[in-house]
Amino acid sequence: MPKISQRVAATPASPIRKLVPFADAAKQRGVKIHHLNIGQPDIKTPAAAIQKLQTTPMEVIEYTHSAGTESYRQKLSTFYSKYGFGINPNQIIVTNGGSEALLFAVMACADAGDEIIIPEPFYANYNGFAISLDVKIKTVGSTIQENFALPAIEAFEKVISPRTKAIMICNPGNPTGYLYSRQELEALAALVKKHDLYLIADEVYRDFCYGEARHVSIFELEGINDHAIVLDSVSKRYSACGARIGVFMTKNANLYSAAMKLAQARLSPSSVTQILCEALCDTPADYFAQVKAEYDTRRQLLMRRLSAMKGVICPNPEGAFYMLVHLPIDDSDKFAQWLLESFSHNNETLMLAPATGFYATEGLGKQEVRMAYVLNTDDLNRAMDCLEKALEIYPGRRD
Repeated sequence: MPKISQRVAATPASPIRKLVPFADAAKQRGVKIHHLNIGQPDIKTPAAAIQKLQTTPMEVIEYTHSAGTESYRQKLSTFYSKYGFGINPNQIIVTNGGSEALLFAVMACADAGDEIIIPEPFYANYNGFAISLDVKIKTVGSTIQENFALPAIEAFEKVISPRTKAIMICNPGNPTGYLYSRQELEALAALVKKHDLYLIADEVYRDFCYGEARHVSIFELEGINDHAIVLDSVSKRYSACGARIGVFMTKNANLYSAAMKLAQARLSPSSVTQILCEALCDTPADYFAQVKAEYDTRRQLLMRRLSAMKGVICPNPEGAFYMLVHLPIDDSDKFAQWLLESFSHNNETLMLAPATGFYATEGLGKQEVRMAYVLNTDDLNRAMDCLEKALEIYPGRRD
């Protein structure tokens, strides 16, 4: 039998989706599952944008420009101006999801054997894509005790080598919900300038910041235009995950040209969903105000319930809609599977993402899980009821 490639064999399974077969089996047994494992919002996509897509006449569904339609890129340029980006349409490449934007960034910055430094824990696909491209992830550790704040710059300095090409961050963080301060970002900016590196910022969750917290984009920082790459997506902002439209942005003309070669090779992003996304840019501000308020309510509910459980450590996430939680368990992978295979409370259970998949360092994350607070408050409360009961009877509990 022919063998599969080593790059795919070495690519780790998604911690977010690898337990789906166990969830499917539980559903077949009639068990209701509360999905806290995946960032699929239940918020409605703006209706006006869906209507625009439905009413746009299309006789031929054509290719678009490889960078995306000019009209959509112009809309994006105007949209980002309110964040102080100063980005023009010819510095934007529309991609097939934020995942393709990530691929373009890594492929344009690094060759096989090169290195990218990422604070750990991090979004699992960073590791998966890097491995598939034979790019090495070097990590610097953050801890739950410090709310997953940016590690000391000295920790970055220690792992920089001649093969280092970029530092990558997610801000606000997935899976932690941590929001980097301007001071932290300025320290990173100084570091990439010092070592002539790229700074890749996944800013998909910028509109989800709570309390008095404010998101700072790396495009707001002085003197790093040639170093900065910003990745974004419509998936979370507009609850439009199935649209599969993201963006790759840089003011570095040479890097933009390099990424355009990749964009041209895959021909174009979806013409149909760019119609939807162009209309999404006109979404009124009160939509975001309501959505953010709803997520904040869910965030506070989850923190309140988790903090009341013995042995649980729950940081205070200031952004996104995730939190990485320490549980009094022996192994998060075993626990997440046990919840689906062997446990139910009132014929319900919950599905979690084991945190081991958000670390590259072997052995880390074994007592941590990621929770996405994308369910309504009633379902979140019932999910927490299940978790509380599960922790009382789980055979691998470790106080």
